[in-house]
Amino acid sequence: MEPIQPVEPRLELIGRCRADLGEPLELGHTPWGRRRVIPIVGGEFDGPRLSATILVGGADWQVIHEDGMAAIDTRYTLQTHDEALISVATRGVRHGPPDVLRRLADGQPVDPAEYYFRVSIQYETGAEAYRWLNRIVAVASAVRLADQVIYDAYALT
Repeated sequence: MEPIQPVEPRLELIGRCRADLGEPLELGHTPWGRRRVIPIVGGEFDGPRLSATILVGGADWQVIHEDGMAAIDTRYTLQTHDEALISVATRGVRHGPPDVLRRLADGQPVDPAEYYFRVSIQYETGAEAYRWLNRIVAVASAVRLADQVIYDAYALT
């Protein structure tokens, strides 16, 4: 008898997130690295099963390490077209060659193929229509612009 094999995961698109960013708050160098808090001041999420706006009040509690890698740690809230609220938390990393990271920091447009920006996503909601989000593992590939982060979110099937 052959051993039972795990199911190979696939990616199923949840939607595209466009998070608008405020001016970073620079906390300075801490024991963990250069700490920044970047306000999330709005935006939208659009997908086949989920359309929402991003409410004001979220942020990325980011740490920049000595090698330039950013450790991403966001929390924000979506409000769907039917008034449901969904908590979103992401954790991930953004890194690349020093010259590419410098151009990103300067707000220049940079081809996302030149750097790595990936996050895991955890959704939480009590809204019946969106409870499926509580039961998935989600990941995203992201792009950093001067005043916005855009990512495509996927459920691992």
